Amino acid sequence: MILIFLTFLSALSISAIAALYSLLGLAAIFSAAKLPVLLMGGVLEVGKLVTATWLYHNWKKTPILLKSYLSIAVVVLIFITSMGIFGFLSKAHIDQTITVGDNSLEIAQIETRIEREQKRITDADLVISQLDKAVQVLIEYDRVRGDTGAIATREKQKDERAELNTIIDDAQDKISEYNDAKLVLSKEQIELEAEVGPLKYIAELIYGDNAKDHFDEAVRWVILLLIFVFDPLAVLLLIAANQSLREIRRVKIDNENITNFTEVDSNDIETVQTPEAQTEEISPETENKTDEVETENTTIEEETSEVKMIVTEDERELWEKFKTRTESPVENSGIKKVDYIEEKQRKT
Repeated sequence: MILIFLTFLSALSISAIAALYSLLGLAAIFSAAKLPVLLMGGVLEVGKLVTATWLYHNWKKTPILLKSYLSIAVVVLIFITSMGIFGFLSKAHIDQTITVGDNSLEIAQIETRIEREQKRITDADLVISQLDKAVQVLIEYDRVRGDTGAIATREKQKDERAELNTIIDDAQDKISEYNDAKLVLSKEQIELEAEVGPLKYIAELIYGDNAKDHFDEAVRWVILLLIFVFDPLAVLLLIAANQSLREIRRVKIDNENITNFTEVDSNDIETVQTPEAQTEEISPETENKTDEVETENTTIEEETSEVKMIVTEDERELWEKFKTRTESPVENSGIKKVDYIEEKQRKT
């Protein structure tokens, strides 16, 4: 009984989860009418289970046309449920892929910004280098003092150099911020890639070195394997539970019939007297029938042995009384005389 309960519980649990995933998938497919789709899918799921159960209990007495239609309807509903599950799981995979793609795009944008700021630093360093070169040329020509000398030129470059250094410092600060943001996104990217890592290994198992180009196809194969054992398993488990329950009911009915059979009145049990007791009362005219009586007695004894096998312990007293019961026909009357003899006399 526990196994039947677990079978029913498993069937209903799998069916409920399958219905939930199917409804979510159908709602995603027909997103413009979510509420009507959810209501329609819910009643169809219940109708599918009820139809499968009804068909099992009434298969032999159902007309072939009705039986064929209901069977086809159950198969189609299983297919619709599987299609909804496929849509739900596919959407979950696409959402995960989009998240990974979004992180990749953000990381790429951050790297572009870092390159741009790095270019600003490079340009500023180049200008500073040119300014230093101009001063160095004046020094090489001994033009250090004066309005056009190296010192005066260096002084004139002071503001420009300060501005260039500010640009460099600002760019370096931005690069540091961008690197911090890139680090966070890179960690998230690694975590997301770790979540889909098993699927990558599955893709490599199927497609080998070309797994990277067939990753989505591998995911579809995994989803197909799931839906083929999801809702069909729920329906078949429900039928199996009904079959086990019917078997238990049949055994219970058989046991009740056996119990009713054992509850008999002692006066209703008829037996034939033993040959020894019969010889005491049989007239000489009936001695030629002894062989026939003995054969009949043997048959009756076998039948009474079978009755004894089903008599309960509480009816032992009834059986003992039954063993001492003898019958003898009354001549020319058709009446059987019933007597109960002592146990010692019966054995003798």
